[in-house]
Amino acid sequence: MNLTGQVIIAMPDMGDPRFERAVVLICAHSPSGAMGLILNQPVPELRFQDLLVQLKIPRGDQARDIRLLIGGPVERGRGFVLHSSDYHSAKATMAVGETYGMTTTLDVLEALSVGSGPLQAVMAFGYSGWGAGQLEAEIARNDWLIGDASDGLIFGAEPARKWALALAGMGVDAMALSPSGGRA
Repeated sequence: MNLTGQVIIAMPDMGDPRFERAVVLICAHSPSGAMGLILNQPVPELRFQDLLVQLKIPRGDQARDIRLLIGGPVERGRGFVLHSSDYHSAKATMAVGETYGMTTTLDVLEALSVGSGPLQAVMAFGYSGWGAGQLEAEIARNDWLIGDASDGLIFGAEPARKWALALAGMGVDAMALSPSGGRA
């Protein structure tokens, strides 16, 4: 199983409060583990333009604003820009499936600050990580559903709506989900 480029959606009875109603884009998945970014936990009280000031990146007249998210509980001081595949930094862009890229260097922020760079982007602080077999065990335990990623889910929807939208994209009504999983 390789979930790179797909989303996992927390079930209502998720035991870890850090992932309650989380929608996570899996950015890398291999037998040695998985790495993803939570798409629906906004950073409170910080805007992209404030971040540029903190990083001493000049903001041009055409600067674009992007949503800031808490990507997960691991390395929260590290930033990850998840973006459309139209941008590639020779320094540090990693492909996330065939549709998205993830860049961890300042050049993408500098590009966005002057109105260039990727057409679509969000920035996440920290990431979600799983060791070898851990994510697969959580899926088998019914902690997560697996769904398809879409531009609207990743870049468009308000964070508070993403959990229900991710479920609806699978044809699942959030109100109909049982708080506990089972097997048929």
